[in-house]
Amino acid sequence: MAATKKPDYYEFLGVARDASADQIKSAYRKAALKWHPDRHADKKPEAEENFRQATEAYSVLSDPQKRSVYDRYGHEGLGSRGVDASGFNSSIFDEFQDIFGEMFGFEQVFGGGGRRGRGSRGQRGADLRYDMSLSFEEAAAGISTKIRIARRENCEACKGTGAKPGSGMAACRTCGGRGQMAYQQGYFSITRTCPACQGMGQVIREACAECRGQGRIERDRTLEVGIPAGVDSGTRLRMTGQGEPGTNGGAAGDLYIFLEVKEHPFFERRGADLYCTIPVSFSQAALGAKIKIPTLQGEGELDVPEGTQSGQIFRQKGKGLPSPHGGRGDLYVSVRIVTPSKLSREQRRLIEQLGLSLKVDNKPAERSSSFFDKVKDIFG
Repeated sequence: MAATKKPDYYEFLGVARDASADQIKSAYRKAALKWHPDRHADKKPEAEENFRQATEAYSVLSDPQKRSVYDRYGHEGLGSRGVDASGFNSSIFDEFQDIFGEMFGFEQVFGGGGRRGRGSRGQRGADLRYDMSLSFEEAAAGISTKIRIARRENCEACKGTGAKPGSGMAACRTCGGRGQMAYQQGYFSITRTCPACQGMGQVIREACAECRGQGRIERDRTLEVGIPAGVDSGTRLRMTGQGEPGTNGGAAGDLYIFLEVKEHPFFERRGADLYCTIPVSFSQAALGAKIKIPTLQGEGELDVPEGTQSGQIFRQKGKGLPSPHGGRGDLYVSVRIVTPSKLSREQRRLIEQLGLSLKVDNKPAERSSSFFDKVKDIFG
């Protein structure tokens, strides 16, 4: 029996490939609520499969490292690099808590487990995205530059607590400082996050004037960024810990820099290799010549041998782009023989004399001939 083809994770969750972490999280919540097996008693196998696919998609797309591998190599890349696409993590468990709360009105059942609200645990800060545009030359050479980003940081006045300095915190009266509210319904012990303190177990006595009790203030920060030589459009750089700070001692998020490299006026890029077309005259192609050509390192020289044909390609080793993984590409120069559109009387007379001595059989080339293959390569 043939294996079922895995769906595209982005398409399954209904998000764009550049969707933010919050958009992916929201899409997963909707999909999990939609396909929870308890809601589809008549189509339970189909619901269970869709619910599993949604969880697997979120497991990959919510993890920056897994998502990076999937974006580059797809499902096969996850398997070949030993990445577990179906593994559960704490963020998915937290999503289940929210989903069950929406579906059934409670967060924990069968004893509650003594777990405090999520707000009392260290929460990782949000990841940030920055889009950067580079010229072709900047991408080729690599640069060190500064970028300015806006991010929410802990308020310096209250140290991120949201409380006015000196006022301190007080135990939440609603939950008695536990962060949770416990209820007994028949055989079930139901635990819900305290709505008054959002699971923190504490509330501020008096709000901080600087952040108005939020604990965070948006600030502009300037960061030094090193762009390695040879990057291309679609390259994503990760700056660990440069996202928003976590809460309750949680780790800071990361900053992801997405690069877009502008096209060059005459170089065509294919990986680390470069391609360009250089016009030559009939006499240069027939008799041979040394011509000047552009390279990334400045002006170079190409030795056009006698009898060069239009479309012939010459390789300039090591004259391409540096690769971020090491080494350097090559430059491939295609020669195009230019036919003059206007001739003087003397030029016409000379070419007519030359034409009498140069006879060409104008019979069509065979499909299997090398000439026909060259024409196919040139014109696609």
